[in-house]
Amino acid sequence: MVRLERIGLRPLTTASRFGRDRSGFSAVEFALVLPLMMLLFLGGTELGDALTIDRKVTHAASALGDLVAQSRTISDHDMDDILDAVTAIIAPYDQDKLRIRVTGVAIDSKGKATVAWSDARNDIPAVMGTAVSLPAGVGQPNSFVVATEVHYEYTPAYGYVMTGSFDLNHSFHLRPRAGDKVERVAG
Repeated sequence: MVRLERIGLRPLTTASRFGRDRSGFSAVEFALVLPLMMLLFLGGTELGDALTIDRKVTHAASALGDLVAQSRTISDHDMDDILDAVTAIIAPYDQDKLRIRVTGVAIDSKGKATVAWSDARNDIPAVMGTAVSLPAGVGQPNSFVVATEVHYEYTPAYGYVMTGSFDLNHSFHLRPRAGDKVERVAG
C-alpha cells in the first residue's frame, strides 16, 4: 500500500489548498448568473416588442377612425388609401398579421344601432343591417358613429419568456366631424 505522504499528497493539505484557490470562482459565478441574465434580456426584448406593437395598434385604430370621421363621403379609392396609410403605421413589423375593420354605424330614433357600411383589410367586413353593440354613452338616438377595430397577432421572436401568440387589439368609436354621417360610395 502506497502512503499518500510519500507521493507528496496529504489529504488535509490538498483540501485546504483547494478551498483557498479562487482562480475559477468568477467562471462559476458567471455560469450561475448567465441563465438569469439571458432570461432577463430575452424577456425584456419580447416585452418591448409587444408594447411597441400594442402602441402602434392603438395609433392605427385612432388614425383610422380619425381619417374616416373627417369625411362626408368615402369612395373605394379613398378607403384603399386610408387602409394603406393605417397599414403603414405598423411598419417595420409584419403587416400580414394586421387585421383592420372600419364600420359606419347608424343609430335610429329608438337607439338601435345597425351597420350602414363596413370595410376591412385582412379581416371580414361587418354585414350591413346587422345590430351592433356600442359602449355606453356612444349610441345616442338619430346619430352616426364610425367604429374601428385593429388587431395584430403578436408572436414573440424567441418564445422563452412569453409563449404562444397574443391578439393585440384596440377599437375606437368616433362621431363624424364634417356632417351628420359618413356616406360610403362606390368608385
